[in-house]
Amino acid sequence: MNTEKVTARRLTAEQVAELGLQDGIFVSAEMDDLPLDCFAPAFLTEPGKNFEGGSFVARTIFGKEIHVLPDNAEERGIWVADKTGEEIEVLRSAGVLLNLALFVPDGGAASLDSLYAAARDAFGAGIVQRWSEETVAVPDVKIDLYEEPARGRKNGAQNRDRRALDIYPTRVRFLEPSEGWKFVVEPHKEVVDDTPTI
Repeated sequence: MNTEKVTARRLTAEQVAELGLQDGIFVSAEMDDLPLDCFAPAFLTEPGKNFEGGSFVARTIFGKEIHVLPDNAEERGIWVADKTGEEIEVLRSAGVLLNLALFVPDGGAASLDSLYAAARDAFGAGIVQRWSEETVAVPDVKIDLYEEPARGRKNGAQNRDRRALDIYPTRVRFLEPSEGWKFVVEPHKEVVDDTPTI
């Protein structure tokens, strides 16, 4: 396990309430079924002032959400870097895992193997790995993607926002709607300007 020593101090709930989304913090590095006796770099999921009672929620750089009560002595709390603080062990990143959706026009097995070989040449044969692979044929259909409130309006008014246009249907699986909204997918219609001209 690769860690580094960081000088930091523990914050009280009042001090955490003054933090914003860009402020770097450290929280427990515990993962599912894997207790780790160190901390992980993280950021709050909402500005500290938005939390009224309850716990603060932080997301580590490894994608884990942690609920913390800073003033609870039994918890490891929330820490910030401070030269006048004490030393803590912080878990370092081993690298970055990329979840890629590659679209290969008219792609076959040979073209996919060429992409894989090029990536291994660029980063090293022992570095690039294919953990899972799903080859899906993409229909030559373009769509319009809208968002509308998850609960329909009683008056029936169309309350929707265009999220994206002219995209392929398969890409919708990799997108998430805004909170409280749902996706509406329709075949793409070209906008025809039939304004009379002179």
